[in-house]
Amino acid sequence: MDDRIDDHDIEVEGGLHAYDRKISGLLDDGSVGFQQPLLARNRKNTTSQIAIVGANTCPIESLDYEIFENDLFKQDWRSRKKIEILQYTILKWALAFLIGLATGLVGFLNNLAVENIAGFKLLLTGNLMLKEKYFQAFFAFAGCNLILATVAASLCAFIAPAAAGSGIPEVKAYLNGIDAYSILAPSTLFVKIFGSIFGVAAGFVVGKEGPMVHTGACIANLLGQGGSRKYKLTWKWLRFFKNDRDRRDLITCGAAAGVAAAFRAPVGGVLFALEEAASWWRSALLWRTFFTTAVVAVVLRSLIELCRSGKCGLFGKGGLIMFDVNSGPVLYSTPDLLAVVFLGVVGGVLGSLYNYLVDIVLRTYALINERGPGFKVMLVMAVSILSSCCAFGLPWLSQCTPCPIGSEGKCPSVGHSGIYKSFQCPPNHYNDLSSLLLNTNDDAIRSLFTSRSENEFQISTLAMFFVFVFCLGIITYGIAIPSGLFIPVILAGASYGRLVGRLLGPVSQLDVGLFSLLGAASFLGGTMRMTVSLCVILLELTNNLLMLPLVMLVLLISKTVADCFNKGVYDQIVTMKGLPYMEDHAEPYMRNLVAKDVVAGPLLSFSRVEKVGVIWQALRMTAHNGFPVIDEPPFTEASELCGIALRSHLLVLLQGKRFSKQKTTFGSQILRSCKARDYAKAGLGKGLKIEDLVISDEEMEMYVDLHPITNTSPYTVLETLSLAKAAILFRQLGLRHLCVVPKTPGRPPIVGILTRHDFMPEHVLGLYPHIDPLK
Repeated sequence: MDDRIDDHDIEVEGGLHAYDRKISGLLDDGSVGFQQPLLARNRKNTTSQIAIVGANTCPIESLDYEIFENDLFKQDWRSRKKIEILQYTILKWALAFLIGLATGLVGFLNNLAVENIAGFKLLLTGNLMLKEKYFQAFFAFAGCNLILATVAASLCAFIAPAAAGSGIPEVKAYLNGIDAYSILAPSTLFVKIFGSIFGVAAGFVVGKEGPMVHTGACIANLLGQGGSRKYKLTWKWLRFFKNDRDRRDLITCGAAAGVAAAFRAPVGGVLFALEEAASWWRSALLWRTFFTTAVVAVVLRSLIELCRSGKCGLFGKGGLIMFDVNSGPVLYSTPDLLAVVFLGVVGGVLGSLYNYLVDIVLRTYALINERGPGFKVMLVMAVSILSSCCAFGLPWLSQCTPCPIGSEGKCPSVGHSGIYKSFQCPPNHYNDLSSLLLNTNDDAIRSLFTSRSENEFQISTLAMFFVFVFCLGIITYGIAIPSGLFIPVILAGASYGRLVGRLLGPVSQLDVGLFSLLGAASFLGGTMRMTVSLCVILLELTNNLLMLPLVMLVLLISKTVADCFNKGVYDQIVTMKGLPYMEDHAEPYMRNLVAKDVVAGPLLSFSRVEKVGVIWQALRMTAHNGFPVIDEPPFTEASELCGIALRSHLLVLLQGKRFSKQKTTFGSQILRSCKARDYAKAGLGKGLKIEDLVISDEEMEMYVDLHPITNTSPYTVLETLSLAKAAILFRQLGLRHLCVVPKTPGRPPIVGILTRHDFMPEHVLGLYPHIDPLK
């Protein structure tokens, strides 16, 4: 066995090769040297094992979605009784119910808190404006925003940096097989909930929908592993899913529940998980996610009914509303279809531009965020002051508009939350721009989608509001608070859609509210690049199936146009953060290479019966996660591949000290003295480490049989297999290790191991730059 490592072959803490850092060799203490992520240095990602999660740089590892079929696993399944299998099935559904219940409660309380905190702030500002105390009103408005923003930023910067941002890229990466301790930690859940409340209430151009997806995933992870030992939240009866495969299914349910709770769109939540979040899907998972989102819908409906009596303070319908769009018959002609096509093209262009600018801003903020928590908080405070100045200052540029006929008592809104803000206007007048800016984001969307009066908002107002939301949405996303992209994109799209509707009013039969909805759909399609799930979410939000053909058309056009320029916003963020995401297709240049071209040696392997000291030294000196196990004479006639042993299993085996002084097979003794649950994966990376083992010098000279913990049926491919086919196989099977075996006999039984890193474009093109299609 050779202890040398090659930088193309090393794996760190679980199977990801270095995806933003280079392996520089082994240090004296046995650790692996690496550089800081290049994202914050030269705006370019190369292959590394650290990535940006939220606003934090942390190590990442692969997940074991493959069923590890060793002797312990087979013995455990053979010994299971029918009642235990039934208990396992029932527990899956029970957990799906609990995930839906908890996510629904969190979604409702989130909206309740935001509406009351923001409502109090806006009422205070409005009352001071009525008394013509304009400076006091501004300082009260900006001061409340600054305090709320500072609290949200402090939570993110000092307690859980992984909670910053929407969390959807991180959840998407987890479901693709990438893990980091902080992605779904209980501290991340806590900060995600309260940071989102304070951040949205602070008047930032952000939404709580993206954070709700991350919140649902965190809740599912917490329940699926039986709670948190660190925070004394453990339930033994829930500690059943001690493998990544079952946890992946639960987190998919949690992500779907988050969308359902944010938009009150249960079907849209299922389709979002299918289209955007999950990398693997099957019919059984479809049933459970649908059941989970149905529970969310029932919980939200019940709680909203309780609030209709007025016991929830300023909470009206909040973000759980169904936006009202003109419910009359949707009639359209050829000019109207041309207008819809125009909206789709504009939405695609603006969406791709939005993604491009978001990418630039995120890379710029990385330079600030890497300086420490204090700089993160100061950046949030600066953006908060800018947002407050714009939201309070721009309405002074807008003219006062007479209240619509029939709106007596509602216009202007005095002493209560409403959509007609008087601001500095005389009685019976309202300031249309302040009605959008000095309001909650949900009320602003409701105002844009409705069509009480075609001239409710002036053209100049819609133009200014679009520029404000477009620019502030880009600037705000990336600061250290939980922030979603759905609401800023919907606001920007709705404003320019209504603007187009006003301009085309003389020649179009479509309502301006419908134009607003189609504008929102086009901008969503241009940024998110989703179609089916967005279409259903928008229809569930507006409760109007008559708009289905137009929404479908505008989504398809905007996505097609935007795809000509760049990738979707979440795909861009995943790449920029350094998360080694496996796409569902292979790159064309991979067809010019074969599997052996990207693996490197010499390979570190063990014999079936290996000396304890050799294993301990290998675990101490490397960070490999999987080790090939070779059957050698005298146990076999010739060397042959026995399988793969995981690092975590080797550590448990060494801790149990089941050794022998003789180099002989004794796997049956280990099977009788061990149980499969002893080798189950610990939650949140709390497994054994090599530093936890205490092995004497005498034990170092003893032997251990690795066969009971070896996966004797690993996936293998010939060394001459196309790298493109290997990538598709790796992705579709959800593998962590793919063994490459020789084509001709008489050679060592294994050539190398393909891991996620070996398929990354940065790694492949780094080895073979001449096949780069851009050169």
